[in-house]
Amino acid sequence: MNKKILQIAIPSIVSNITVPLLGLVDVAIVGHLGATSYMGAIAVGGMLFNMIYWLFAFLRMGTSGMTSQAYGRRDLQAVLLVWERALLIGVGIALLMIACQELILQGAFYWIETTDEIKADASRYFHICVWGAPAVLGLYALSGWFIGMQNTRLPMLIAILQNIVNIASSLCFVMCFHMKVEGVALGTLIAQYAGFLIALALWGRYYRRLLPYQKGATIWQPDAMRQFFSINRDIFLRTLCLVSVTTFFTTAGARQGEVILAVNTLLMQLFTLYSYVMDGFAFAGEALGGRYIGARNQTGLRRCVKALFGWGLGMATGFTLLYALGGEAFLGLLTNDQEVLIASLDYAPWAMAIPLCRIHLGRLLYRRDRHPLDVQGDADCLRQLLSAPLRPPGRLGQPCLVVRLLVLPRDAGHRADLGVERPVA
Repeated sequence: MNKKILQIAIPSIVSNITVPLLGLVDVAIVGHLGATSYMGAIAVGGMLFNMIYWLFAFLRMGTSGMTSQAYGRRDLQAVLLVWERALLIGVGIALLMIACQELILQGAFYWIETTDEIKADASRYFHICVWGAPAVLGLYALSGWFIGMQNTRLPMLIAILQNIVNIASSLCFVMCFHMKVEGVALGTLIAQYAGFLIALALWGRYYRRLLPYQKGATIWQPDAMRQFFSINRDIFLRTLCLVSVTTFFTTAGARQGEVILAVNTLLMQLFTLYSYVMDGFAFAGEALGGRYIGARNQTGLRRCVKALFGWGLGMATGFTLLYALGGEAFLGLLTNDQEVLIASLDYAPWAMAIPLCRIHLGRLLYRRDRHPLDVQGDADCLRQLLSAPLRPPGRLGQPCLVVRLLVLPRDAGHRADLGVERPVA
């Protein structure tokens, strides 16, 4: 069982680590163009797209869960239909994003306070990259489907090739054609479609044998579509709460001053790093758990759950020790501002608590009757976070804010992600 888990988890971890590289490459390139407004534009545009695409992560999570269960039942027609539904819905959402791009941008600038120069550059970046939405959301659906088919090596390969294309194309537009923000945006756009087309090519290479099962099947079956949207509705609401909480964490920290904002930014890096690793095991839980549920293999499911808890506890312990022994050195790599470093040491215990509060089992061991109350854990945490401004400022306000961030994954992860009370029989 451990071998099966690692075969899925390790490629997923590698894929996850490459996710921020697309944004880092853009920042690194514009950082050498000589104008701070370029970096600000990339930061604002990147943050906006990250928030939007994160909201639609259900296209990956929901697809992987339903695909793995159909795969476990050996229902190859259902496997194919899940892929088709997810792909069509993803592209449909993307086209709606493109149609509403001006409304989205103006709404974002209503909440994001920045200079006119950065707004102008960020607008140019956004208006180019938004055309990559069909590729991004389509790739979400394909990646989730690959994971559900117990294959995480293909998403890893796609992520690596996509980053190579992004680096090469962005450098070419900026260095060879002397473009600025537009060049970086075009490089990102090309990389997004390259990743999507590579994914389609790999699907055709390894899974086109499933196409004959399309015969006699209807994509828009009412019951199947209701199940698809019911499951993904819960995930969407959960993700909306997570996005709201993490955004609030940044804005609430900003109210307490630049130093606290910088400290919170560093804490979020520790939070995110651990999440990238643990999400790999969560993907393994989605794929293997769904497969055993679909196959009605209760023995395999119990072994999978037990093994994943073991890996979760082991990784949590390892990261806790890593942050305890090397946390200060790691933070020193991220900043050389002594005031921020000294202030961050006051919150070192919180950094060590991050792994212990984020033990994951896996995200989509669905119950047959998933209920909207499954997202109540996220709503509770959001309500607690929103109470943070009512706390006294200073040293008490910041600990209250951090504690609420740490409470979030415990409640939301176990109550909304797992849903293991009654697995599908």
